[in-house]
Amino acid sequence: MDFVSPEPVLAALHQRVAHGVFGYGAPPDELTQAICERMADLYGWAVTPEQIVYLPGLVCGLNVACRAVSEPGDAVLVQTPVYPPFLSAPPNQDRRLIAAELTAEARDGRLYYSFDDAAFAAAIDSRTRLFILCHPHNPVGRTFGIEELNRLAAICERHNLTICSDEIHCDLLLDGRRHVPLATLSPEIAQRCITLMAPSKTFNIAGLGASFAIIQNPELRRQFKHAMRGIVPDANILSLNAALAAYQHGGDWLRELLVYLAANRDYVVDDVARHLPGIRATVPEATYLAWLDCRDAGLPGNPHDFFLNKARVALNDGATFGPGGEGFVRLNFGCPRALLAEGLERMRPALAGR
Repeated sequence: MDFVSPEPVLAALHQRVAHGVFGYGAPPDELTQAICERMADLYGWAVTPEQIVYLPGLVCGLNVACRAVSEPGDAVLVQTPVYPPFLSAPPNQDRRLIAAELTAEARDGRLYYSFDDAAFAAAIDSRTRLFILCHPHNPVGRTFGIEELNRLAAICERHNLTICSDEIHCDLLLDGRRHVPLATLSPEIAQRCITLMAPSKTFNIAGLGASFAIIQNPELRRQFKHAMRGIVPDANILSLNAALAAYQHGGDWLRELLVYLAANRDYVVDDVARHLPGIRATVPEATYLAWLDCRDAGLPGNPHDFFLNKARVALNDGATFGPGGEGFVRLNFGCPRALLAEGLERMRPALAGR
């Protein structure tokens, strides 16, 4: 996002820098306790300290999960369009990537996505070992409810799949929605879950690299840690201090942020409908990311290249999000309203003059 991080986070970093020694450091017990208390308070989820595995980022967690629960040549299932590291993690680890597309439906000039049970189940083959879930979903902005999650989980149970649930945007639910961690559906589902979380997107400290996995199955946790050995470095001391300050003192900042993001979301959806003919937008339920369908706008070639060259607006290229992403762009509305308005205004004449 294009917002300054919470003041308590900045103060904690200033204090740690003033200390002047930047050696190796272990996660403070206070951070582990804060995470456990957060899971209990927000979700009624009983997480114990030994179930937390610290990581220097969630992308490495996706790769570690592929290594931990499968062998070279095994398959990893994802739902597309999806955040590009979901697509690269399996082949990075010599695993096969298989994709089940989410179902897109245009209604009233807007775009809505849902989970397709049949397509999801049909994509699973005899060597599929892992499903990587994006929850809330990036880029389509869906936050899956209990009924949808139970359907997903039942299929995974039936095919004996481990589930790596990337829940990095779990604090960024809009309009008062409540996140449901996949692992809280049942004790049985918890035993096959690797849940990835972080304060990084929430409090705009992603560059510091503080993340963690919650793995309640002891054997699965052992496999995950074994796959990390000699490859994954520890989280650094600055990131750990920032994470602790964010979780302990960032609540007021986050509440204000969510109100602002929801208003920015509404601004994007309304502006696209009014002023960008032929383009449909999702109505994100979570995240600060809008997904724009440009396929009916009559653009010459790739919409990312078009808006970059003709409007000087840099969006994310939908083609990099896998099947179902071509002809789309992703817009980050986690920025001041004036900047958001300027970007959308630049896109109007470019679209009109195509």
